[in-house]
Amino acid sequence: MGGEQSRYCKTLPLALLLASGLWSAQTFATEVGLAGILGSKAMLTIDGSAPRTLTVGQSYNGVKLLAVQGDSVQVEIDGNRRSLRIGQNAVGVASSASDNARATLTADVQGHFQTTGSINGLPVRFLVDTGASLISMGASDARRLGLDLSRAETGMAGTANGVVQVHKVMLTTVKVGGITLHNVAASVLPHDMPYLLLGMSFLNRTKMERTGDTMTLIQQYK
Repeated sequence: MGGEQSRYCKTLPLALLLASGLWSAQTFATEVGLAGILGSKAMLTIDGSAPRTLTVGQSYNGVKLLAVQGDSVQVEIDGNRRSLRIGQNAVGVASSASDNARATLTADVQGHFQTTGSINGLPVRFLVDTGASLISMGASDARRLGLDLSRAETGMAGTANGVVQVHKVMLTTVKVGGITLHNVAASVLPHDMPYLLLGMSFLNRTKMERTGDTMTLIQQYK
């Protein structure tokens, strides 16, 4: 990749990780444990992290708390529903090979893979970027998609426009071709970008196969 898009791809992921310490690309199956229950809230450990308190309906890193029922909870892990009791762990499960959805992309004259898709049901234009930890977008795209940044986690990131504040959001659904993923992490920059970067928070839940100027994404995890 070259030009302005290349500078976004190379600077954004590393700066996010170093500056905020909050974000990591989701890799394959997510492991969730129930550490405790506080009334209608649950204390969940996600991939071995310190317990994080979620309220019913709240999502974090691909995990959504659906219900609290006595000493157990119902959670959604990467699109899979699981029941947990205190001290138990559960893992999101890959789709079976027979029903894996896929998307086929063709490189442009510059060798970039661009594709149309949708976020929360609204159309977007993606540029595939394996160097980006998260799906990344500019401020105008976030507004058009109706994303609420008022309670979003923030961090500082170095970009082609200098060091800026960015917001982390969880996207309810992201669709590319026949693939639909739920609860996908994304970052929002304060300035506009020509494309949304389709980063590893989406790509890590697929298998990527490339033959010549064709790339096929095969869904592995919901």
